[in-house]
Amino acid sequence: MTLASPPRPRHADRRHPSGRTPCPAGTFVWNELRVREVEKAKAFYARTLGWTYEPFGGGEHEYWVAKAGDAYVAGLMDLTPPGMAGAPAGWFGFIEVDDVDARVAEAKKAGAQVFREPFDIPGVGRIAVLVDPTGAEIGWMTSATQG
Repeated sequence: MTLASPPRPRHADRRHPSGRTPCPAGTFVWNELRVREVEKAKAFYARTLGWTYEPFGGGEHEYWVAKAGDAYVAGLMDLTPPGMAGAPAGWFGFIEVDDVDARVAEAKKAGAQVFREPFDIPGVGRIAVLVDPTGAEIGWMTSATQG
C-alpha cells in the first residue's frame, strides 16, 4: 500500500514530538511496536491511550503511524510477513544521530554488528539498525530536514 502523501512524523524535522525543541543527536526520537497481532495491539492502545492510526505505505512491511490527537507518537509494524518469523515482538527505539553512515562505520569499529545497513525513507530520514556489543538492537536515524 502506498499513500499519495505519507504522514510526516514531527521527529522528521529534528524536533521533539511536542514540536517545541529540536531533538539533539543522541536522544530517542521515535518508537515503534513490532507485533504479530496488529489489530489486537491497535485496539489495546486505542482503548487505553486513545490512539488513532494511519497507514504508512511504501515499505517492505505493513506499517501504521499511531497518533495522539494530531501528533504522530509511534509506529506499529506487522511481524507476520515471511522473513520476520524469528523477530522478537516488542517496543523498538530509534536514536537521532548527526550522520547515520559515519556513525554506523564507527559503531562497527566499536564492536557493533549491522542488522540493516543505512537506508532512506522519503520524508522521514536515513535509518540503520544495529546490534550493540551487548546484543541489544537499536535503530539510529538521521532525520530529514524540512526544506
